[in-house]
Amino acid sequence: MKRTVILILLIFIALISLPAQSRQDDMKREVTLYNPYKPSLPEVRKRSSLPDINDTVKMVNDFKYEISAKPFSPVYNISPIKAASLLPDPLPKLYKSFVKFGIGNYMTPLAEISITNERSKRATYGATARHFSTNGRVKLDNDKRVFAGYMDNDVSLFGKKFFRSNLLEGSVDFSQKTRYAYGYDTSIVDYVAKNKDIRLNYNNLGLNTSFASLNLDSTDFSYDFDVNYDIFFAGNDRNQHNLGIAGLMFKSYKGFYMGGGLEFDHYNPSSSVFNKSKYIFAVNPFVNKNTPLWNFRLGLQLLLDKNLKPGADFHLYPDVSFGFNIVPSYVSFFAGLNGRLEKNDPASVIGINPYLAGDTTLFRLQNTNHPLIISAGIKGNNGLGGNYILSASYSIVNNMLFFSNRIYPVIPGPAELGNFFLPLNDDAEVLNVHGEVTGQIGDKISFRGIANWYKYTLTKSDHAWNRPDWDMKISVKYNLRDKIIASADLTSLGKYSLVAYKYDLLLPPAQITFNKPAHFNLNIGAEYRYTKILSVWAKINNISFNRYYEWAYYPTQRFLLMAGFTYSL
Repeated sequence: MKRTVILILLIFIALISLPAQSRQDDMKREVTLYNPYKPSLPEVRKRSSLPDINDTVKMVNDFKYEISAKPFSPVYNISPIKAASLLPDPLPKLYKSFVKFGIGNYMTPLAEISITNERSKRATYGATARHFSTNGRVKLDNDKRVFAGYMDNDVSLFGKKFFRSNLLEGSVDFSQKTRYAYGYDTSIVDYVAKNKDIRLNYNNLGLNTSFASLNLDSTDFSYDFDVNYDIFFAGNDRNQHNLGIAGLMFKSYKGFYMGGGLEFDHYNPSSSVFNKSKYIFAVNPFVNKNTPLWNFRLGLQLLLDKNLKPGADFHLYPDVSFGFNIVPSYVSFFAGLNGRLEKNDPASVIGINPYLAGDTTLFRLQNTNHPLIISAGIKGNNGLGGNYILSASYSIVNNMLFFSNRIYPVIPGPAELGNFFLPLNDDAEVLNVHGEVTGQIGDKISFRGIANWYKYTLTKSDHAWNRPDWDMKISVKYNLRDKIIASADLTSLGKYSLVAYKYDLLLPPAQITFNKPAHFNLNIGAEYRYTKILSVWAKINNISFNRYYEWAYYPTQRFLLMAGFTYSL
């Protein structure tokens, strides 16, 4: 075998060597190429299958494990979800009492105290007391300075008891006023006023109680009853006892509110000059209807007025009103047809003019009758965080009350030289245009404005004495984070007329008229709250030093500066 292989290799070598010699001989020859040379590689063939490998060694995996028999107990505490609740805003801390003190020029002290119980759903009770006085002087038309001081004291004890469906409340109120009739006709040069001769003291003690229902269901029968007893003291055995009873009852029936009001006032003057009793009795049935778009009230008032005449005067007043929404919440129209009796009792009149002359006037005042009042207007939300009202009214007034000074130059004395006033009564027609607006600018500034225009048509008098033809008041308040509170008030009165009558033994009374121009009064104030319980404050009244007359011969104080502090307990 080996031999054969060697022989074949020798023959193959010989064959290869022969062509090589011949190619060497041929390279010396010329070769002509007619086409470009295209080299090519022969195709390589791969095996299409992998070799089979027979492994003669076999391994057996021997694998052992154990399962633990201990059970797995996961610990998972379930927390129940609490029900959602709407909590009310926390109530602010209620301070049971506060004291306020201040002092100003004209030797003007101010003291005020208030004491109440803590917040309670069962009852509230407390007491308040206030003192304000001034001891300044003013300059009259003859450049003479006279004492123009006054004093006000007020004390009140009050309480409320809440029952399941009722409210019982009562109060004991005492007020004391001291005035000095310092104004007089300065043409009488020999007159010198003494304080003891022109001092006027008024005291009023009132006992008030009421019992009312607190029904949450508007369809239930509702009521409110009031009983008041007042004693008015004017000094020198001049006093008046007043018993007042009032009640209001109503019930809803098929969407209508039907009810009625009752009022009884009995006046018993005790005076050496006038001691005739007087009374007022009134009944007021009505029916109301309110819907989201409109409302109306239909009623009338029947009233008996026993005053100065031997018999009682009967009055019948309409009690009608109507309103509807033009633009809901923003523009609402309202109109009314009404009437009323204005009580001119001593306690209310001295709040207007405290310089009245003696028994002959103080306890002999006629009540003012308003037999007809027609009114109409619009009101609503002004878009500035407040409301507005614009209305006009026409009134017929009988026995409208005015005042005039009386002067008896031939009888020297404080009561005859213009210090004191007499009542003047006249029938009138009054046209009034009223406007009012409130609002909020941001969270710091709030404002309020009120304006009135009047037109009087009188039967006997030339002017509506002591009554301006217009009045206005604008109030602005600035609150800086409840830390600094600043305020400003601008009040204004239009032109008005004052009157005095000079009497002579042989001649008819001579009328003296004083025409006063319009005037403005600017008041500013500020409060700094050092803490929640302590604050300091200051106030300036009549900052423009305007001189104006409230009554004939009675100039007011020009400028008042006060400062003080407030402390809460």
